[in-house]
Amino acid sequence: MFMGEYSHSLDGKGRLIIPSKFREALGDRFVITRSLDPCLCIYTMEDWEKFVSRLNSLPYNVKKQRQLVRFFLSGANEAEADRQGRVLIPGNLREAAGIDKDVVLVGVGSRIEIWSRGSWEENMSSDEINDIAEEMLGNGFEI
Repeated sequence: MFMGEYSHSLDGKGRLIIPSKFREALGDRFVITRSLDPCLCIYTMEDWEKFVSRLNSLPYNVKKQRQLVRFFLSGANEAEADRQGRVLIPGNLREAAGIDKDVVLVGVGSRIEIWSRGSWEENMSSDEINDIAEEMLGNGFEI
């Protein structure tokens, strides 16, 4: 399980250092793709294969479902970290997530999200989180 928050910067070639704690759990090869949020997602190969299997189970005759499959798979890139723990984030994915230099890597269970620093701060405002928690969790759930 991935958890935690790490701040890093891309180098001039678009490479990002993956925190060692995350690298250990990712293994040698992993997949980076777009997210529905303004960020990127990194999946282990095992979790990626499960995700793709669920996508492939969607009926092909429904246009919106085909579009969803295209969205995730067309942006997917198999990757591996180099000896220094860096991974190249392809330009099309950096552009899709609005990532230029400063990023936040966030462990969210079965995947890692890569956010631009600005988008992360904007999406994590405490007022909004309180509203979301109240709406989603209701009165019977305690944190």
